[in-house]
Formats: sequence, C-alpha cells, structure tokens
Amino acid sequence: MIEEGRIEVYSYGEGAQHSKYVLYWMQQAQRVSYNHALNYAIDQANEYDLPLLVVFCVTPNYVGANARHYHFMLEGLAEVADTLKEKGIGFVLEKSHPVEGVLKYIKDAKMLVMDKGYLRHQRQWREELVQQIKEVVSMTAIEIDTDLIVPVTIASEKVEHAARTIRPKLWRLYPNYDHQPIQDKVKKKWKISLIKNIDRCDMTEDLIRQDYQGLIDSLGVDESVKPSKKYQGGYSKAIETLEEFFEAKLNKYKDPSPVTRNTSRMGMYLHFGQISSLEILKRLYKYVSEQKSAGNYIDQESVDGFIEQVFVRRELAYNYVYYTQGYDQFDKMTDGWAYQTMAMHRDDEREHIYTLEELIKCNTHDPYWNDAMREMVETGYMHNYMRMYWCKKILEWSPSYQEAYEHAIYLNNRYFIDGRDPNGYTGVAWCFGKHDHGWKERPIFGKLRYMNANGLKRKFKM
Repeated sequence: MIEEGRIEVYSYGEGAQHSKYVLYWMQQAQRVSYNHALNYAIDQANEYDLPLLVVFCVTPNYVGANARHYHFMLEGLAEVADTLKEKGIGFVLEKSHPVEGVLKYIKDAKMLVMDKGYLRHQRQWREELVQQIKEVVSMTAIEIDTDLIVPVTIASEKVEHAARTIRPKLWRLYPNYDHQPIQDKVKKKWKISLIKNIDRCDMTEDLIRQDYQGLIDSLGVDESVKPSKKYQGGYSKAIETLEEFFEAKLNKYKDPSPVTRNTSRMGMYLHFGQISSLEILKRLYKYVSEQKSAGNYIDQESVDGFIEQVFVRRELAYNYVYYTQGYDQFDKMTDGWAYQTMAMHRDDEREHIYTLEELIKCNTHDPYWNDAMREMVETGYMHNYMRMYWCKKILEWSPSYQEAYEHAIYLNNRYFIDGRDPNGYTGVAWCFGKHDHGWKERPIFGKLRYMNANGLKRKFKM
C-alpha cells in the first residue's frame, strides 16, 4: 500500500502507443528495500501487464561531487543492479544529464514514475523532464515521496521555525505513514531486447563488474578527493553498520562525546538513499522489543534521542531546504535576528584568521579542530558534535560572516561523503542561527550560539 500523501501527479496520459514497459527513473532513492516509488512502479507494471525498467543517470561533473562521492554511490548502485536483476526488473545506468537520459526511454514507456527530489536542482530536473515529455507524448508522470517518513508537503506547508514546531506535526501524522511498503513480484520479466535500438553506453556492465574506477575515469570526475578507505557504500553495508550500532552503541547514544563516538554513521547511507529512514525506525523498534522481551537493558533516553535525530531533525532539515529558496545562499539562509546580530558585530576584531587553504591543510592553532578536519578530509566523516564545533570556529576565524559561510559550505560539500545534503545545508545554517535562538552577547558571535575549546575540554575527555 502506497499512502496517497506520498503521491504527486505531474501529468496524465496514455503513454506510448505500443508501450514496452513502465519506466521508473531512480535518482534520490538508490535502493530496493523500503522504496515506495519502486513498489508503485512494480504495481503499475503488473496492472498493465508490462515489464519494469529502472533507469539511473550518472551525471558527469555533477556540481560539487568528486571521486569520493561517485565511488560511494556506485558501490550502492552495483548492489541495486544485482538485486533488480534477481527480481526480473531491468536496470540501465546512463551517463548523461538526467533529463536527457530519461527522455531516451520515454518513447516506449507506458508511464513514468519518479522518486521525489528535495533540493532545488532535483526539483528543476523533474519539472523540466515532465515539460519535455509533454512535447513528445501524452503520458502519466507520477512522483513518490519515499525518502521521508512523513512526506515533506504533508508534514508542513511552510518553513518551520524549529524542531519544537515541526515535532508535534510529525508525530501526529506518523501513524498514517509508518507502514512497511510491501513489494509485489513483477509478473513480466525484463528482456534487454526491449531496448536494443537505443544507443547505450556500456556503463551498466561496468557497474555489474564493479569497475568503479573505470566508470569514474569515463565520467571525467574530479579525483583530487579520493574515495574513502574507511567507509563503503551500499544497502548491505548500511544494514551491517546499523546492526553494529544497535549492539554496541545504542544504549550509549545519549552521550554526545566525540571521544566515545557513539554514533550510527547512517548519514552517508541516508544521503544517497541507500537505506530508508523508515526502515531504520522499523528495525530499531524491532530490536528494542526483542531486547526487552529477552530481559536485556535498554536505555530509553538513548533510544528516544536516536529517533529524534533520524525522524524529527532529519525531516526538519528537508523542510528547510524544500521551503527555503536560498538555503545555500548567505543572504537568505537564516533568520532576521541572526543577520541583525551579525551586522552589529561585523567589524569586531578577530584574533585568528585562516584562509581556505589553511583550513584544508588543518593548519590552525586548535588541535581539536585540526584533528576533526583531518578526519573529514581523509575519511569523509566527522562526529556530529564536532561538526557543530568545526563550523562555529570557521565563523570565528573568517574575516567576514559571508566568507565563513561560503567556506563551510564548500568544505562540507567537498569532503563529507554526505555533502550536498539537506542535513549539511541545515547544519551550517544552524551555526548561523537557523532553528536556534539568541544567546548571551559576545564578540564576533553576537547573539549566535558560542562554542570553544574550553567547552570541549570541560564536557569531554578530549
């Protein structure tokens, strides 16, 4: 069952006259499990007695992406390709801009299913694609919100002020959207001969052979940031990482220390849609129930804290980018009071000022910041608490607030595996007052929340 609130109809039409398949353009949700869009496409294919074709477009020189991001993504897509093949569903990896790539398969499609995109360029892709389809054929185009537990437009119709304003809305709606999507079997198996007349590149076969470097080379990807040697992409790896977290760290999650590092590391998998936040919650509830039934101790405060992050905070971030047109622009990303306090303190003297190059080289006077930045540059990950501290220090060490913001966004998007993500844009904006409130007046920060190394040492065994 696909809840109606997840479905948005872009257009209606009969599709190609002699339709060969139902088409699912996979983009945001790069997975098979808990993928409402894929399930909907399977249902439609079965209803029309047609096979299903899934197309994924790998965009050369995707803005802000580098070898680290592509490699992690391709690891996940290889698993997707294998799983779809086992289910009798077609999969094609296209090297092209998404609109151009999907249009190549429209002429033989009965209808188009898309997963929902939330960032500006993702939404523009879908709108442009549907507009171009209308010029070619009358076709039904459906978008399914599957990467959020409560669909973004159902949760709220406006940008929310803070977690406290969206939280009650989400929990009130949660019972309507917590259903595990049941995936039917496809009735008609896919045959590659159905697209034999299309000029295809050999990317799909390269992907199945797991020739990631060959694919990356063919795409002309920025290889100055190397793939992470520590973290591997894919649904199976996401599940393995989640289960390790449950067993070893869940009961300690309430401890935010960057030393003990009791984090789930789900952010990178959620970013590429390799796992669903709904599946994470379902697995969490099942694990907690089993542990309690076995008489094992469960720290409820830690469980609640993890749910808050996976559900409330994450969906707040998506609300922010969806309803904030300038979520990635300094003069539009935060609230009026924050701009006012920054204006009052823009000429405050800075004791330390570092260039972007110095930040990248981890060359500051702060050993904690340097170590966190080094981990980010080398592995693509940083502890959640240190992410806040990291950004606050960039704010303090930059000659202007705008330069601080731009440097933070650039570094976030370039080095983190989950860069260019709603959580990343929201996290940086939070350091500049978004979803926060005024604090004690201080130099440079004004009323923005302050963080320093002494606070780290006071709270944690740094």
